[in-house]
Amino acid sequence: MANILVVDDEMGIRELLSEILGDEGHAITLAENAQQARDARAAGAPDLVLLDIWMPDTDGVTLLKEWQRDGLLTMPVIMMSGHATIDTAVEATRIGALNFLEKPIALQKLLKAVQQGLTRAQEVVRAPVIAPRPMLTPQPEESPLTASAMFSAQTPQSAIAPRMGGLPNGEGHGFNLSFDLPLREARDAFERMYFEHHLGREGGSMTRVAEKTGLERTHLYRKLKQLGVEPGKLAKKNG
Repeated sequence: MANILVVDDEMGIRELLSEILGDEGHAITLAENAQQARDARAAGAPDLVLLDIWMPDTDGVTLLKEWQRDGLLTMPVIMMSGHATIDTAVEATRIGALNFLEKPIALQKLLKAVQQGLTRAQEVVRAPVIAPRPMLTPQPEESPLTASAMFSAQTPQSAIAPRMGGLPNGEGHGFNLSFDLPLREARDAFERMYFEHHLGREGGSMTRVAEKTGLERTHLYRKLKQLGVEPGKLAKKNG
């Protein structure tokens, strides 16, 4: 049995994780904000922390930085988010997060990540966790993978084959996706390639991309934010 701290501002998420992990025999402490998480950590280091990134008072990345600065990052931390960008996930792993889970979290992914975290905790015997940095192959012209595909141990890098080619001029359409990917991740990967293709062809113009894709601008902005696509960067790259 392990002591696991779950930090999330959504009551439904806290209750669900508590029920699942409790059924696995773990003792669960719940915190709905960063201050409650600080108090729980001050009472003693848990064996593992599941930490939400977006919270109303202090976000999870800031709290992670605090623990690292104060020498309190002595336990594995798994970050959770439903709409984090790849930059946020990279920053969290550099600070010391062990893993990243994208919401909604699949049961098997959750249990596997928790088991990996607890195994890491036993290996380091409460020593400060220094998470391995993600293996990024220098490919400056490629579009980013989803945060879950890049940082979740459950989705190997090889599952996503070389993606959209020729983004600057929009001529290339060759890409391959593994049919072994979960539907959500395969769909997100395709949609990212689709929108980056059109943004590249239209020089980052949201108006023209909205016309091309048949979406309202508001819906388009929301979709790009969800996928972690930044039109401004694409416009500069292709300018």
